[in-house]
Amino acid sequence: MDRRDFVKTVLGGAAAMAVPVSAAAEPGATPRAQGIVEYVTATSGSWDQKLYARLLGAANAFKEGDVSVGLAASSEAERAHARRLLEATRLSDIDSHPLFEDGMYRTLRADLDRDAQARTAGWTFAQFRTFLLERPEPEIQAVLPGLSSDVIACVVKTLTNAELTTISAKVFHPLPGTHLGARGYLSARLQPNSPTDDPEDIRWQVFDGWSYGVGDLLLGTNPVSSEPDTVHAVEAMLQDVQTTFGLANTIPFCVLAHIDVQAEVERRWPGSTALWFQSIAGSDAANATFNVTLDGLLARAEERKGRYGLYFETGQGADFTNGHAQGTDMVVHESRKYGLARLLSRRVAAARGGPPWVHVNDVAGFIGPEVFRTRDQLVRCCLEDLVMGKLHGLCIGLDVCSTLHMDVSLDDLDWCLEAVAPAQPAYLIALPTKIDPMLGYLTTAFQDHVRLRERHGLRVDDRMWAFFQELGVVDAQGKPTRHFGDPGWVHLQYKRRKGDERTEAVIRAEGKREMAAVRKHGVFLAEGYGATRGDLEPKLAKQVRSIYDSGKKSIWAEFDPKFRKAMAGSTFLSTRSANREDYILHPTTGEELDAAAVTAVADLRARQAGKYDVQIVVSDGLNALSITDQAQLAPFLRLLRAGLVRDGHGVAPVDLVVTGGRVRAGYRIGEQLFGGLPGRRAILHVIGERPGTGHDTFSIYMTCPDGERWGKRGVVDHDVTKVVAGIANTALSPKLGAEAGNRILREMWKDSRTA
Repeated sequence: MDRRDFVKTVLGGAAAMAVPVSAAAEPGATPRAQGIVEYVTATSGSWDQKLYARLLGAANAFKEGDVSVGLAASSEAERAHARRLLEATRLSDIDSHPLFEDGMYRTLRADLDRDAQARTAGWTFAQFRTFLLERPEPEIQAVLPGLSSDVIACVVKTLTNAELTTISAKVFHPLPGTHLGARGYLSARLQPNSPTDDPEDIRWQVFDGWSYGVGDLLLGTNPVSSEPDTVHAVEAMLQDVQTTFGLANTIPFCVLAHIDVQAEVERRWPGSTALWFQSIAGSDAANATFNVTLDGLLARAEERKGRYGLYFETGQGADFTNGHAQGTDMVVHESRKYGLARLLSRRVAAARGGPPWVHVNDVAGFIGPEVFRTRDQLVRCCLEDLVMGKLHGLCIGLDVCSTLHMDVSLDDLDWCLEAVAPAQPAYLIALPTKIDPMLGYLTTAFQDHVRLRERHGLRVDDRMWAFFQELGVVDAQGKPTRHFGDPGWVHLQYKRRKGDERTEAVIRAEGKREMAAVRKHGVFLAEGYGATRGDLEPKLAKQVRSIYDSGKKSIWAEFDPKFRKAMAGSTFLSTRSANREDYILHPTTGEELDAAAVTAVADLRARQAGKYDVQIVVSDGLNALSITDQAQLAPFLRLLRAGLVRDGHGVAPVDLVVTGGRVRAGYRIGEQLFGGLPGRRAILHVIGERPGTGHDTFSIYMTCPDGERWGKRGVVDHDVTKVVAGIANTALSPKLGAEAGNRILREMWKDSRTA
């Protein structure tokens, strides 16, 4: 059945809407309307898996991601028709007709509580929806262990935003021994990121958050480098802050490197890690993109015995943007991620012999407009994911975030936060401002937490609130003191606890100098507030607006004639992106070379005749301004090339410059240039990234498998690639970036896992 027939016949053209439903009920039962399973069989004459997947996808609220994989309804009438069919479907029918099966799905299915599953098996989704909306929390909690991830995904499709909010606001799974994730509480994961992994940048952002009474869940840093030495240095600093303030049993810390890296840090420096992090996906194939396996995760869960547990991040759209849609919509993939987190949570509980400390952060909006574009879709995604996480029995928080190429502004994010707060996520991300100085995306500021807590009557975990009172930023009645919003005061308390007996004036002056140095790195620090405690200080608010506006310009920038002249000795290539708008809205077009580029690379391969083992590729990416700035690109390329030559590599003399290039465009070049050649061959892909940080930064992606692997289309992917990010004259210097690139490539060349 082609798309036109599908729209006309199946998804609710007038004829389809008029088809009478059949009574397919057991003897003596009230006739049940026709569900999806019966409808698929009746429409196609036999079982049609693709039609089944399209109907379930059509029941989703509209998002661009489902359009990209061909599963979105083309009108509200079609969507309503698909939802009516789903509402009449039994839960057991969804469980007996999986959208796709792999090892992860089978493991999740085997982990369900069969008695609890039997209680709901005969319900229709209409009945299940009513149950969730009308019954009290204890009754809902009783059936959760038997709900499969696919069932949970499907019930979400039938719910309005208001209904999602109602359900989310009645189901809670606080972390053991805390009020983190409890009713009436809104916690914060501090995200003290640094463009250079500078420990002082990170330490001062922790002080800053605590000065506003924000940061009770986790001190969690996203690293620029995932080298064990760097990860350990940041972990050691966070642990020092934790122990200095006597919080070792109150708030954990984490550097969000790959879980295997964190395990290596713990092996080399026992006791140096706390919570272990990993991004997870909804299938074995998609998890492989993160270089993750189910067995590997289960083994890591066992290693958490007697320690803190695990921390996961997910987000709708990650699976299909990494090429693993598998004919299934985004909501189902996202739900299976929560199923994996539930499984691992239970294993951590078994390993610890008690309740698990496991939580999930839904990073909604981080990928971009190929997943969804608008603030309404962002809120819908947040509400869907909150309900799916809670129905899986998880403590789930949100990163209500936006990239600069989405149609979501700074003001829109405030609107989104107000829309999701009544659904009571366990926590939100927290930074000094809405702009992350390293990742270059928009998220939740400290002041947003203050405003949301006051407006919605929400609290932070009692143990950390007592600490904030002890710290002196709030008083015994919970009211802000004169030290509220003063990170220098927190720094003073830190020094005093370290035994520093210098005068307050001397330590305060030192703190001001350190804060000034941090700000020179392009890292925001908030002080004070505006008209209310929930507003940024006006000068800082103006600066944030300026950087946001500048970031928008970076997104749309293109290679200019001056740059092309400076790179005249290079070979210029293009991808299938028709223009900048096509590149931004349809990322896959930037992953494939156009016909002329394919021919050019074929000619280059013939000329090179296998003489070189390293090819440098330069792409505009999402920030062409970082690449066209020759003051940072030229010295980086010069130092990188010199290091490669010193290490004995044969570096191709001509660089390739790609217009409209994504990271995977480098893999396509490698396949064509190196496929079938003997020995290891490396693509070093320099690409503009992360606009909106206040820096124009680029990254270098390093991939060096052997020629046999390069010769297999699509096999080389992110799982065998390492990256150095945040390179700019105002962030990680070109010199240090080149040195890191050379060092990491040397290590990769020795590592059989990257071959």
